[in-house]
Amino acid sequence: MFPKLILTALSFLAVVSAQQVGTSTAEVHPKMSWKKCTKAGGCTVQSNASITLDANWRWVHGVGGYNNCYTGQTWDKTLCPDGKTCAANCALEGADYAGNYGITTSGDSLTLKFVQPNSNGKNVGSRVYLMNSDTQYEMFKLLNQEFTFDVDVSNLPCGLNGALYFSEMDADGGAAKYPTNKAGAKYGTGYCDSQCPRDIKYIAGEANSNGWTPSTGDPNSGKGTYGACCNEMDIWEANSVSTAYTPHPCSVTGLSRCTGASCGTSDRYATVCDPDGCDFNSYRLGDTGFYGKGLKVDTSKKFTVVTQFITNTNTATGTLTEIRRLYVQNGVVIQNSKVNIPGITAGDSITGAFCDAQKSVFGDKTQFQAKGGLAAMGKAGGNGMVLVMSIWDDYDANMLWLDSSYPTTANPSTPGVKRGTCATTSGKPSDVESASPNSSVTFSNIRFGEIGSTYGADTGSTSTPPSSTSTAGNPTATQVKYGQWYV
Repeated sequence: MFPKLILTALSFLAVVSAQQVGTSTAEVHPKMSWKKCTKAGGCTVQSNASITLDANWRWVHGVGGYNNCYTGQTWDKTLCPDGKTCAANCALEGADYAGNYGITTSGDSLTLKFVQPNSNGKNVGSRVYLMNSDTQYEMFKLLNQEFTFDVDVSNLPCGLNGALYFSEMDADGGAAKYPTNKAGAKYGTGYCDSQCPRDIKYIAGEANSNGWTPSTGDPNSGKGTYGACCNEMDIWEANSVSTAYTPHPCSVTGLSRCTGASCGTSDRYATVCDPDGCDFNSYRLGDTGFYGKGLKVDTSKKFTVVTQFITNTNTATGTLTEIRRLYVQNGVVIQNSKVNIPGITAGDSITGAFCDAQKSVFGDKTQFQAKGGLAAMGKAGGNGMVLVMSIWDDYDANMLWLDSSYPTTANPSTPGVKRGTCATTSGKPSDVESASPNSSVTFSNIRFGEIGSTYGADTGSTSTPPSSTSTAGNPTATQVKYGQWYV
């Protein structure tokens, strides 16, 4: 919902993205399988899938040498006098996923460690993408489909975010569109999101070195003149305390490079995208006993998250009208929490009516509607989007927008201000990085397919729904599979 710009908080001396390809370290993508599902045929394992690390985390150096193109917060002015020259002069290297970044996979499971010590100091946070080949991102077309995964957030305290979301990136990372980009999706290029992030080192095939200003908080980041805008569907932003799912529509298709005020430098709402989105946070919406350790969705242990994209025609060519959420834990299907805020009567899912009411009652900016609302989000979902998984801390707002009272100057009793139980003094990156370096998130058992096909006894879910029974008031197997039985 709020900026995930500062994902590059690294003490790894030469971490940056680039467009050329180096030869020092071979890029070997860690394997991570997932499943495609249908109601008639069940789920089929996609065993050749893998992940790749975002280019912003990688070492970049001069072509034919090993002088850093970027160190700490500074570009090398000799190698990078301007953006185009920098793209030609600098090479992007392969990654040591486990050793340098704390990224490990096993079968259908991915674990992202928060702080990973390495020979150059330490790495903080990471961002990866699901691949369908060595050079192409997997593209998910969301309309009239269901996306399901298992997650363990038990090791994520206040101030951290283990995020899983979709971005309207190019399948090849922009390699075909921008000839200066020789690295492409294989090396994690082409990132964009609804915050129009300006900390991306290379955008649209050029370095973002012009006007680069070092961050005042993050010792390894900064912001350039350009930003990278595109549609973003936040399936999952969460720690063990709070969670939200949020569509962020834009008025453009695919990556749009912004500059100056159009990047939101003086007004974050002046971009082509909706930076806030229309969020569904159970705690913020009045159900304070729904999500957390020991609560209805118990975050002390693994659970399953189901997200359904409903269209007006119940087809993949219709208009997106609703985004539903279900959970499964300990063999029980759990209906999403109900809204418990006076003035917001629109149920337990994201619809146009819900977003209108929420924005009005909470007094939030109405950029969601201005940027096309669910219809615009659905258009991006129909075009195809890239799956992103990350772990990060927040140098802009200490993650208070997710798990505490925000803004901190507002009265916590005002509807919409309280988003979780974390203190307003929590979440400072320096505190979180020193106190909780071994924090991690694990995503596993990803399933995607027809609505009603991805959770149940025949889908390979680690959370098996209850058995069929004829007792009055209990679910049948069919009711469980198609989401008609809740607790």
